[in-house]
Amino acid sequence: MPKVAGWISHRYAKFAVIAFWLVVVALLGPLAGKLSDVQDNQASSWLPSDAESTQVLGQASSFVSADTIPAVVVYANPDGLTDQDMAAITADVQQFSQLDTLDGKVVGPVPSKDGQAAQVIVPLDLGPEGWDKAADAVDDLRATATDGLPAGTDVYIAGPAGQAADSSAAFAGIDSTLLYAAAGVVIVILLLTYRSPVLWVLPLVSAGIALTVAQAVIYLLAKNFDLTVNAQSAGILTVLVFGAGTDYALLLTARYREELRRHDDRHQAMAVALHRASPAIIASGATVALSMLVLLLATMNSTAGLGPVAAIGIVVGLLVMLTLLPALLVLCGRWIFWPRVPHVGDHEPTSDGVWARVGRRIERHPRRTWVVTAALLLVASIGVVQLNATGLSTADSFTTEQPSIAGEKVLAQHFPGGAGAPVVVVSNADQADEVRAAFAGVDGIDPASVTQPVVKDGTAYMEGTLTSAPDSDEAYDTVDRVRDAVHAVPGANALVGGTTAVNLDVERASAHDNKVVIPLILLVVLLILGVLLRSITAPLVLVGTVVLSFGAAIGVSALVFRHVFGYAGADTSFPLFVFVFLVALGIDYNIFLMTRVREEAQRIGHHRGSLVALAATGGVITSAGLVLAGTFAVLGTLPLVAFAEIGFAVAFGVLLDTLIVRSVLVTALNLDIGPAMWWPSPLARRAEPEADPSSIELVDA
Repeated sequence: MPKVAGWISHRYAKFAVIAFWLVVVALLGPLAGKLSDVQDNQASSWLPSDAESTQVLGQASSFVSADTIPAVVVYANPDGLTDQDMAAITADVQQFSQLDTLDGKVVGPVPSKDGQAAQVIVPLDLGPEGWDKAADAVDDLRATATDGLPAGTDVYIAGPAGQAADSSAAFAGIDSTLLYAAAGVVIVILLLTYRSPVLWVLPLVSAGIALTVAQAVIYLLAKNFDLTVNAQSAGILTVLVFGAGTDYALLLTARYREELRRHDDRHQAMAVALHRASPAIIASGATVALSMLVLLLATMNSTAGLGPVAAIGIVVGLLVMLTLLPALLVLCGRWIFWPRVPHVGDHEPTSDGVWARVGRRIERHPRRTWVVTAALLLVASIGVVQLNATGLSTADSFTTEQPSIAGEKVLAQHFPGGAGAPVVVVSNADQADEVRAAFAGVDGIDPASVTQPVVKDGTAYMEGTLTSAPDSDEAYDTVDRVRDAVHAVPGANALVGGTTAVNLDVERASAHDNKVVIPLILLVVLLILGVLLRSITAPLVLVGTVVLSFGAAIGVSALVFRHVFGYAGADTSFPLFVFVFLVALGIDYNIFLMTRVREEAQRIGHHRGSLVALAATGGVITSAGLVLAGTFAVLGTLPLVAFAEIGFAVAFGVLLDTLIVRSVLVTALNLDIGPAMWWPSPLARRAEPEADPSSIELVDA
């Protein structure tokens, strides 16, 4: 690494490095803007690939296009629909029947029993890009339905098309919204950290280049190698690259400024800084990237697809921050730190800064400190019993009232609970009548609603309406009963799908993924820490603190979600996503701190080295935590509960990691356990020199 570090920061080679990245951006930049063109936001790209409802989507495509999205147009008048109303609705049906995007027949108008509402089901085939077109299609339906409708009658667009339109609107501009919000957060925190009006530009430009290149690479893989990208993974990519990339920039820049106080030549200072800081940065990036790749083992397609997308973003960010940023820093020279320009021989401010003082206080009673801190984190973890991560109903998925939700409420008031979201059953054609009889006889299914089987190519297709709301626990129980009933028909090979079945399968697949993926990520983190720190004790202790931190973050978040924000629950993927981000990214701060402890312990002993490491890295770890927390917090700008919850939990967890776990708990454990932290390496057996608790100084390398 010393030779590579010297080459990157060489007085002439730095121009080649900068030129290389400029050429890369010039070539790949146009492709980055096309990432949205290859996003797959269809249902199958989110669902577990082997789930029964996913199989139904494949077989049902012979009867109903996989791109078909039913829109339920609801007309309601609390005083009752008049003859004029019904005449206008009938005229609307004629217009709906002429739509170019119509797939099948328009059903309706179907009046409600109370005479106050009527519904019309319009099956729309919006093509493979239906997600993007849903909002415009729904607007057109609403305009047609309201034109000429008598006063006093309201129109709502519900069903899958209405929900798709609201989701599409929520995700509209997600790339630009998150990009500008993340960039704004980074700028503010870097200004506060560096206290320089110009230095922040270099990390921000580097992060922007990293995001552009990562998006281009992901676009090429999605277009040519079937990498699945959706709006969720594309949005998280932006936050992840800016957050993690800026973290790496902060660590490197802090070490570079430290070395500028020891070396006249800025190129030599950068070579030493790269040599010292790069192992921790590379280990951090590898931990995050490998942890993300573990997501490939998830059964949920949306979760598995996020893995390689996030890993690519981290790897590209790592490369940019270890090559382009150092070249830019040495190109600009010392003045980039103005007005606090470091000079050779300057006093090292971290030696008597706030974290040096914190270290001295911890040193007085290290065992008491870590026991009390761990106990408080355990108490905070109790809040996890308030977490209801069993999925969000459609009405609870948005932070604000949505048009389709209002339509669903009106629909539920006047029609059977499952109207507009039928249960779908496919089976062998020869047993279709038996399957239909079993289907219609299930408690929770309106027997009169079960359609006659439609047969094609040896497969029968039928639908039935739930008597309860399609996203309720009662509906999930009904789906299980339907499956038991139709599976029992000999030789039918019957499968049950539909919107409710999809949600049920997602909930169960997410629970499975939590049990499989979380332990594997912990194993990856443990192995990387073991290799990096050459110890068994330290990785076990650090992983324990990570799990404790995760529990506390989830516990506090669950209480806030329920009692402050008033959220009804959490998405089924919430625990896994928060665990991945908190553990994979939170371990960065463990790595930043412990690699410096090991470095200092080899020169001045473990005890004093622990204090010096805290003093030297406390400030940069705090700044890095603020950046990462701030960038994840911007997920709350989207009107989606799932994103808001992930953003809050990760932001809170990162701050907890930064300010408490890494700086206080781990330091106290370091001081209490002593050199045994490095067992079984020789460092564990090295005699401790006399420590001077009144002085913490950074020792020159």
